Amino acid sequence: MAHSSSTTSRRQDGSIPSRGYVESDWEAKEALRQRELEEARARAAQMEKTMRWWSDCTANWREKWSKVRNERNKARDEAKLLRSKLDSALKDAATYKREKQELESHNEQMRKELERIHLLLLKHAGQWDNQLLEALDTTESDTPRETETDDREAEKDSAVETGSGEDVRLEISSSETSCQDTETLYQKLSMLQLRLDEATKTLQAEREEKSQLDRRAEKAEAEVVEWRERCEELRASRQDAVRELLDMQDQYKDAVALIQADLLDEATSREGMDRRLAELRAQLERLQAENAAEWGKRERLETEKLTLERENKRLRAEVRDMQERLERRSRPQTAADTDLRHLQQELNDKSKELSDLKHSQNKLKKTLADKTTELAHTTRRAEQYENEVKRLRGRVEELKRELAVAEDEVDSATNNIRKLQRTNDELQEQVEGLQVQLQHLQTRYLFFQFNLLPDKCLK
Repeated sequence: MAHSSSTTSRRQDGSIPSRGYVESDWEAKEALRQRELEEARARAAQMEKTMRWWSDCTANWREKWSKVRNERNKARDEAKLLRSKLDSALKDAATYKREKQELESHNEQMRKELERIHLLLLKHAGQWDNQLLEALDTTESDTPRETETDDREAEKDSAVETGSGEDVRLEISSSETSCQDTETLYQKLSMLQLRLDEATKTLQAEREEKSQLDRRAEKAEAEVVEWRERCEELRASRQDAVRELLDMQDQYKDAVALIQADLLDEATSREGMDRRLAELRAQLERLQAENAAEWGKRERLETEKLTLERENKRLRAEVRDMQERLERRSRPQTAADTDLRHLQQELNDKSKELSDLKHSQNKLKKTLADKTTELAHTTRRAEQYENEVKRLRGRVEELKRELAVAEDEVDSATNNIRKLQRTNDELQEQVEGLQVQLQHLQTRYLFFQFNLLPDKCLK
């Protein structure tokens, strides 16, 4: 019994340092896990800040893109309006050109008619001179009328020299044929005068239309200059947008690289946490096994305690019996004394062993309570770690989805910018075409003015 008590005390003394070492190792691992959890939280917060910054950049870029799109649509509408105005101006120019050609042909006909009338007038003027000479020959014999004849000749000469219409009519009335020719000439002259008035009015209207066309051409030229400036502004804004997009792409690449590095670190830390959770589970199972062993040891010690208590009771009963026998005996007996001392020594040993067992049992109870509390605390922490790992995994998956959405948005934005560049190139080509058409209009207008110069000279 003494040997068993000494063995039990040695086991208890050896288990105390081992428990202290396990507790210190457990605290170190707990501190390491706490630091890693804080680092994971800090990385998750940094990733959230990065994604928030990226969403702000995306919103700013969307706003700028909407402005550029509105300006592009406005420029396209204005280009369509300018094109329609240019088409109408081209149609008006073609109409004016046709009218000008008609007027030129009409003026040519009138010029030919006037030349023919001039020839007729010259012809009739020659006939009138012959008739006047014959009248002078017939009146030379009449002497009393010399003065009157001289006056008439002077008047006729002045009429011929000055071309007065009234004297010519007086001389033409001498013959019916000359009168009829004169009436037809006057009718033709009146008709030519009417045509000349109409041509003058037409030329005046054409001048007004030409001035309107000049104003419209100047206005179209000013609009083309304005459109050129707007195209330059759009080109500059497109270049700014492209530069901003390139900067944002660089920032996005840096952010993606940072997020990927964070994801790799997160995956590494997650694998480390998984390994530590496996170690914790193994340690928890080991502690549960140690707890079960401690419980078995406690039950065994309780059984030994009960056995020792029964043995103690039995020994006490024997001691009482022996004391009663000794009291009944009057003379001392050496052998009985020796047995009694031996029994008392055994009783003392049993009592000491019983007290040691009680003390060890109390220590085991205390250790068991500590282990139970520590086990419950470890279980709660393990559950908290598992929940935290699940939350971090969900957050990582959410960040991956947001990253994929951001990449899709960047791809769509890049495609939209390419479309905008193509549209801007098309608008530039349209503006260049409009400039070429405007130059053609200007050359046609100069040619039209150059053709009008002979008409002005004739007038």
